[in-house]
Amino acid sequence: MIEGFRFLPEYFPPAAQKVLVAEVLGLLDENPLYRATMPRSGKPMSVRMTNLGPLGWVSDIKGYRYQPTHPLTGKPWSPIPQTLLDLWDEIAGYAAPPQACLVNWYEATSRLGLHIDADETARDAPVVSVSLGSRALFRLGGEQRSDATSSMRLASGDVVVLGGRSRRAYHGVDRIVPGSSALVPGGGRINLTLRRVTAP
Repeated sequence: MIEGFRFLPEYFPPAAQKVLVAEVLGLLDENPLYRATMPRSGKPMSVRMTNLGPLGWVSDIKGYRYQPTHPLTGKPWSPIPQTLLDLWDEIAGYAAPPQACLVNWYEATSRLGLHIDADETARDAPVVSVSLGSRALFRLGGEQRSDATSSMRLASGDVVVLGGRSRRAYHGVDRIVPGSSALVPGGGRINLTLRRVTAP
């Protein structure tokens, strides 16, 4: 496993998972899920998304970027829940707080191809990811797209940290396991990804 990668299984117990899902769902009216599109091609992504925090990651025909407002409503994103800020403080080992929480909602056929998180200038800050709901088959590679990869299952409540060399590692989600959790209404998986965008 590449240096700096940490897997924290069942970091959030079932009761805490329910509270966190309810909090995220309560924020969707003000921060509605939408389907972003790929740069250049305009092809819609299979994962619906939204953001929380001072900045939100967006993708459209113009490219990948962070911006302070929702692309559909034009309103600022709602603040990151305190539970997630506490998580960052406990495990990130970084002096500045996260600025973005990307909310990805995976449905039965959703997947996320191998990619690196490269749109941030705070490249020494880790990426912290929380899994809620259905299990996912997570794939992790190296710093080159051609490097060998390995896969692991992420269950509800698991936390993954991409720090050190793994911060620049290719990673993705091959698939989710439908019906493996009833936590998310209607099934599926919610993934919460915390990032520091700008250097403090």
